[in-house]
Amino acid sequence: MKGILYIIATPIGNLEDITLRALRILKEVDLIACEDTRVTSKLLAHYEISKSLVSLHHHSPERQYEKIIEALKEGKSVAYASDAGTPGISDPGNKLVEAVISGGFRVVPIPGASALTAITSVSGIDMQQFVFLGFPPHKKGRETFFKNAATQDIPAVYYESPHRILKNLELLQKFSPKKKIIIGRELTKMFEEIVRGDISSVSEHFKSDPEKIKGEFVVVSYDL
Repeated sequence: MKGILYIIATPIGNLEDITLRALRILKEVDLIACEDTRVTSKLLAHYEISKSLVSLHHHSPERQYEKIIEALKEGKSVAYASDAGTPGISDPGNKLVEAVISGGFRVVPIPGASALTAITSVSGIDMQQFVFLGFPPHKKGRETFFKNAATQDIPAVYYESPHRILKNLELLQKFSPKKKIIIGRELTKMFEEIVRGDISSVSEHFKSDPEKIKGEFVVVSYDL
């Protein structure tokens, strides 16, 4: 395990959605880098794992990446875990992997949970081809994002926060009024919900009950 970076997929909600291999690696590595130490600490405590943690998120300075490279140079093994799901998808994992590869070290994927694969697995539509668009921009570039989603001939998948889901569904409808959507909310959690239909009816579903506009969303837009 020495001098190796392990990319660990962690649960997106239900703490049981972690592999036996991931738990073993988390127990065996010398150091765990994570997006938020508070979130990862809860996961580790649940499985009675005690390890040194180093924070690594979108706004981390270069010295945080250098700490990990130095640990690898010392022959230590390091795991990286984002807050939820598979690292490298809409989180700083890809930047870390790039730095580690450039340093000549081995990177090993430990696969598992992902909101992206979870929603595609229950979509009930042809997902042999699809495009993943990540998170829409908060301000600048939002219209361009949804124009791009509207022009796709294959399903488009993107993540969304509860703060912008309704406004961004309005934009999606503006540029692609005939598309159908599937929305997964709070996947794997107690209040998990999957809603399907045209954009207006799905929007009304969430507008009718403010309690439903909570948690993380993953959206699939597609043509019939």
